[in-house]
Amino acid sequence: MRRALSYAILAPNPHNRQPWMVDLHSSTEAVLTCDLQRLLPDTDPFSRQIIIGLGCFLELFAQAASHNGYRAQITLFPEGESGAQLNERPIAQLTLLEDSQIAPDPLFVHALDRHTNRNPYDMERSITRNDLTEITAVAGSSVSAGGVVQGKRLQDLRDLTRGALRDEILDPRAFQESVDLMRIGRAEIEANPDGISLGGAFLETLSLLGVLDRKQLADPDSSAFQVGLDMVDDQALTAMGFVWINTRGNGRREQIAAGRSYLRVALRVTGLGLSMQPMSQALQEYPAMQPYFRKIHSMLADGSEARVQMLARLGYAAKIAPSPRWALSTRIRTS
Repeated sequence: MRRALSYAILAPNPHNRQPWMVDLHSSTEAVLTCDLQRLLPDTDPFSRQIIIGLGCFLELFAQAASHNGYRAQITLFPEGESGAQLNERPIAQLTLLEDSQIAPDPLFVHALDRHTNRNPYDMERSITRNDLTEITAVAGSSVSAGGVVQGKRLQDLRDLTRGALRDEILDPRAFQESVDLMRIGRAEIEANPDGISLGGAFLETLSLLGVLDRKQLADPDSSAFQVGLDMVDDQALTAMGFVWINTRGNGRREQIAAGRSYLRVALRVTGLGLSMQPMSQALQEYPAMQPYFRKIHSMLADGSEARVQMLARLGYAAKIAPSPRWALSTRIRTS
């Protein structure tokens, strides 16, 4: 159980909040809950993205178990689903069953190399349709996955994601939620290995010189704020493809399914030597995003009840270091 969980905590999740908490009952039994102190109430008011992150966790947990000869039996919401607001009810009951016949998931070999890459992507390198087909094929039958790598729709999605990113930064309340979670410099990152890490020699130097701090990052008149706007432009406008994941409804189980599918897609992307970054602002439910929300659904939803759960950009980029993680011991409670 601990071995499988040690991989599961590497799953992608919104703002690197790492919202998982596990009550460990034995070497084969545990209960996954959500740490309610790690929600994003301003930009994720119904915790849809948090649940998707927990779905990623469950998929990576199951894959890790399969590589150790165990089948993961996952019982979702054993005490019932929460409503619009998450509560302390369990997300899933986890049971490991030894199974000598289980086939290890082939995607798992990419688990340690998968990282969310927010850097600009190489616009000289196109993504092939064959690669896109391989990426969407692993999403699974519980969701509907689509993608684009050229043409007008690609440019339309670049423009839409750029607009949504900029408007989130220009929304003081929404952006403050991100600013509060920024870890500036090595000392802060090591003290709180979650949130949005701003590390590296260049940013470390700016921080030590007093040029980079949270107040300046949140000030629309500062140079640091403008640099942030330029960065999101580079992210959106260098997308060489997009992939999206839809579900038929928007219940908690559908959100978990979207997370499990997203993790599979991300691992296949990694295996193909590509990079990937969620561009979820247009999918968020807070008021400022409603024009983008309506537009993205008119573009990508495949039915009146369909919900676009995830949208991510694709491209080629230099490898990056992994995001920091809290130690497994801090995410486990024992009875």
